[in-house]
Amino acid sequence: MEDPTLSVVATGAAVVAVLALVLAVGAQLRLARIRRDFRTLAGDGSTDIARVAAGQNQRIDRLDADVTRLRAQVSAAEDDVRQSLRNVAVVRYDAFGDMGGRLSFSAAIVDDFGDGIVVSSIHARSESRTYAKGIVGGRSSVTLSPEEQQALAAATKGEPRSLTHSRRKDVS
Repeated sequence: MEDPTLSVVATGAAVVAVLALVLAVGAQLRLARIRRDFRTLAGDGSTDIARVAAGQNQRIDRLDADVTRLRAQVSAAEDDVRQSLRNVAVVRYDAFGDMGGRLSFSAAIVDDFGDGIVVSSIHARSESRTYAKGIVGGRSSVTLSPEEQQALAAATKGEPRSLTHSRRKDVS
């Protein structure tokens, strides 16, 4: 009672069963790998993706708040720097014909808005005089000497910090 068709069907069924078993084992291994990757993604061993996503959203919100706070602090620091007396220029010169060595000087010290001070020191053989003049918006309410004007112009333009001017004044 051996029917060749029955043998072929039985062999085919066995092959299909073995093939199904191989596919099931492969699917089980892939599922295990996906679960492992998911646990790694979750970080704490949880398998709740919604909780992981919510945690990430909270971290992003905190980072966004930190960035906003840091931007405000940087802006405040930039304002402080603009208002600091950091632009300096010095003009040295001989104020009188009987003195050499360019011992007299005018120094302008201003912020980025042109507010600050000009200090001049005039040295003669027997005496020295020092003057300070306030500067607001790049201008003084008191008349500035040519050396003071040169120092102020250099400081407000951010030019080199030390200039030399060879003007000699005659003593009258």
